[in-house]
Amino acid sequence: MTKLKPKTRRQLRLALGHAAAFLAIWLLWASPVVYPLKIFVVLLHEISHGLAAVATGGTIDRILLSPDEGGVTYARGGNAFLILSAGYLGSLAWGLLLLVAAGARAARVRVIVASLGFFVLGIAIFFVRGWFGWLFALTASALLLVSARQLGPAPLRALLTVVALTSSLYALLDIRSDILARPDARSDAFMLYELTGIHTLVWGFLWTGIALMATFLVFRRVFRAA
Repeated sequence: MTKLKPKTRRQLRLALGHAAAFLAIWLLWASPVVYPLKIFVVLLHEISHGLAAVATGGTIDRILLSPDEGGVTYARGGNAFLILSAGYLGSLAWGLLLLVAAGARAARVRVIVASLGFFVLGIAIFFVRGWFGWLFALTASALLLVSARQLGPAPLRALLTVVALTSSLYALLDIRSDILARPDARSDAFMLYELTGIHTLVWGFLWTGIALMATFLVFRRVFRAA
C-alpha cells in the first residue's frame, strides 16, 4: 500500500473533520444543541448590518435579539443599500473568515478567540438592548474569553470551525427560507426590492450564487494550505 505524504494526510484529516462537523450540525440543526450557535450567528448577522452602517457614515442605535432566532438592527444614516445587503452576506463572511482563522498557528488562534470575545463584549455593552440579547451576548463573550484562556489550540480550532460552519450554513438556509421560499416576507431582500425595484427573488438567487462561490474559494484555500 502506498504511504500517503504528510501534506496529503493533513488535507484528508481536514476534509474528514469538516465533513463530520458539517454533518453533525446539519443533523442536529433543530435540536437545542445547535440553538445557541444559531443565536450567535443571528448576532453576527445583526452586527454586520451595524458595521455596514458605520462604514458608510451612519451610526448604530441598538441591536435586538429574540429567542425565536430573530434579530433587528436600528441604525441612523449610512448607505441603505449596503446596510441591507450586509446581513446575510455578512454572516457568511464571518463564517468564512473564522474558517480561515481556525487554520492559524497556536498562539494566533488563542488571540483570535480572545479578540472575538472582547469584540462581542463591546457590542453587548454599547449596542445590544433587551434582556435576552444582552444576556446572551454577555454569556457568549464570557465563554469565548474563558475558552481562549483555558483551552488548547486543537479545541480552539474546533470551536472556530464549528462556529464558522454554522454561520456559513445558516446564511444559506436563511436565504432559502426567508427569501426564496417566502419572497413576500419582510426580509432584507424584500426591503431592497422596495428600495431598488429589483425583485426579492433576484437578490435571493444573487446572494446564493455569491455564497456558494465564496464558500468554494475559501474551502479550496483552506484545503491547499493544510
